[in-house]
Amino acid sequence: MNIDSQRRVDRYLGVPLCRLLSLWPRARDRAAAAPPPKKILVILLSEMGSLFLARPMLLRLREKYPEASLYALVFQQNKEVLELLDIVPEGHILTVRNSSLKALRQDSFAAIKMLRFIGIDTVVDCELFSRLSAIYSITSGARVRVGFERHTQEGLYRGSFINRPVPYNPYQHIAQQFLTLAEAVEGVGVPTVKRPLVDADLTLPRMRLADGELETARRHFEDSFPAAAGRRLVLLYPGGGLLPIRAWPIESYVELASALVHEGFVVGVIGLADDKPLAKKVQDALGEADCLDVTGYTKTVRELMVLFHFADLLVTNDGGPGHFAAMTPVPSIILYGPETPVLYGSLDHKVHHFYLNLSCSPCVTAYNHRASPCDGDNQCLKRITPAEVIQKAKELVSSKRVGE
Repeated sequence: MNIDSQRRVDRYLGVPLCRLLSLWPRARDRAAAAPPPKKILVILLSEMGSLFLARPMLLRLREKYPEASLYALVFQQNKEVLELLDIVPEGHILTVRNSSLKALRQDSFAAIKMLRFIGIDTVVDCELFSRLSAIYSITSGARVRVGFERHTQEGLYRGSFINRPVPYNPYQHIAQQFLTLAEAVEGVGVPTVKRPLVDADLTLPRMRLADGELETARRHFEDSFPAAAGRRLVLLYPGGGLLPIRAWPIESYVELASALVHEGFVVGVIGLADDKPLAKKVQDALGEADCLDVTGYTKTVRELMVLFHFADLLVTNDGGPGHFAAMTPVPSIILYGPETPVLYGSLDHKVHHFYLNLSCSPCVTAYNHRASPCDGDNQCLKRITPAEVIQKAKELVSSKRVGE
């Protein structure tokens, strides 16, 4: 299903189901005297990048409840990302397909049946006002149900069965808010958690490479793209994924790429096979000797992250690649507009976020289910000039060379 279909399903099926499930006697159980958890389920269905931002929370749950078994429920395409984080055991990751309504229905029933068989006693729902995740929470059979709540806000109804509610805080980075969910498992009072988390360790570790993995990947890359041999590489991700409104203009990427080639770099355009038209525009302007069409080259997130290890810089729109880079040595530039780095910035110390903070930004929020009202003229990104990105890119690649 595309993102609009998912929103319609969540609204027109999710809301009545949440109302119906709220009548269930179990939904009114506040679980005031629940024992420490033994089997914890974390629900984080949709965003690949958010899984990286949730790693500190997953680590906190494992450290705080070492005797408990940790499980996760994600969309099928995100399973690999969760495996890369190396916290939830592979056999404890449950998936559902969202490719069609039929697949979603079938997998949801199967997942709920499995969760009840496992005996989940605690659910941490990390989704922001999703009715689907709330339904999984109550039907899992868990007595303790942690999640974000709307309080008195209208239009974000997702049932009334979250019994460890955490107010969503648009002024706090989502990684900090995920940590608050972890603290709420045994929280009491209203709000459930009243403690500072500013001292929390939000850093991400480097990904683990197998022996010879990097060398093999480099040889394969240079065999596939001979123009890259012996040259310093900058990777660009000009795609917008499911939300094209997040994309910096391709003309700006062309100007950036041209300046980098002038400095002696070879530029590679990454993305899915669907992003090939964008790569062609950059390649047509620069020529195949200086611009590589790397779209569709990597088949997994892991392969992409290994590729980052021998790049000097990544320049990307807001999306998964910028968060993937946080577990690799590559410095990155991430361009924000419809979303804000205040909430969803990378946890990487090598990153630079461009964000203009226009009056209409951010327009993709939890309150509108990430449906931007923008007419497509995304001035929040168009006003970020190639000149300032070029300057920052030169600074970052110079710093990387000094640190090598």
